[in-house]
Amino acid sequence: MISLQHLTLRREDNLILDDVSLEIREGENWVILGRNGSGKTTLLEMMTGYLFPSSGTVQVLGHTYGQVDLREVRKEIGYIGPSLMEKLTLRDPVWEVVATGAYAYLRFYQSIPGEVKAKAIGLLEDMSMGGLADHAFGTLSQGERKKAMLARCLMADPKLLIMDEPCAGLDLYEREKMLAEVDKLNRRNVTVVYVTHHVEEIVPLFTHVALIRAGKLAGAGPKREVLNNELMLAAYELPVDIEWEDERPWIKIKRRGLSI
Repeated sequence: MISLQHLTLRREDNLILDDVSLEIREGENWVILGRNGSGKTTLLEMMTGYLFPSSGTVQVLGHTYGQVDLREVRKEIGYIGPSLMEKLTLRDPVWEVVATGAYAYLRFYQSIPGEVKAKAIGLLEDMSMGGLADHAFGTLSQGERKKAMLARCLMADPKLLIMDEPCAGLDLYEREKMLAEVDKLNRRNVTVVYVTHHVEEIVPLFTHVALIRAGKLAGAGPKREVLNNELMLAAYELPVDIEWEDERPWIKIKRRGLSI
């Protein structure tokens, strides 16, 4: 699905990524975890072809970037991130915002086929948002907007879904509702790559974790192998305990010996 080989990114004297290699195979769903500025979003931008490494190779869905029309590859990639939501028209009805995902438009300027509208409303109903389909997008809560963005991504039946901090800014209730929808993606034939700062967002859907520290991989592999106290200390420079419940990790900071 995704092969990143020896990626390095330099900006003037700053080394943003330092020889990062990562393999994401079909049937795996990954979380990329790390501190602010560690390089998480940079990796996502390389996966979507909006940023190119100073050296190294990027292969996505069997295509090598630099040797393919990226516009065609992106048709098979769904993306959720803060920059996209800011570009949508708040007065448009929610179902229409969702429906634009079928064509990668930001807004419709022509009639919308009935089957496209029906699919959009069906996705909203599956997320318990059918009653909001005719409401203006701008009237939704932050959590509802993000669920609508997820529905929008699914309109095109992507093979790969990339999510950049989709729960950022949500309260506990809205976060858990969003995570419930993320976990339901196991019903679909889609590979998910999810960036977050928070271990507790790693719901059972996710099989693997990559830990990023200062532009380098601190660990990568099956989630129970990577999410251990030693690797978390290496990535975050904090002593922690990881506890598991229903295939979901929870973190506790060890106060003894903590120095910040």
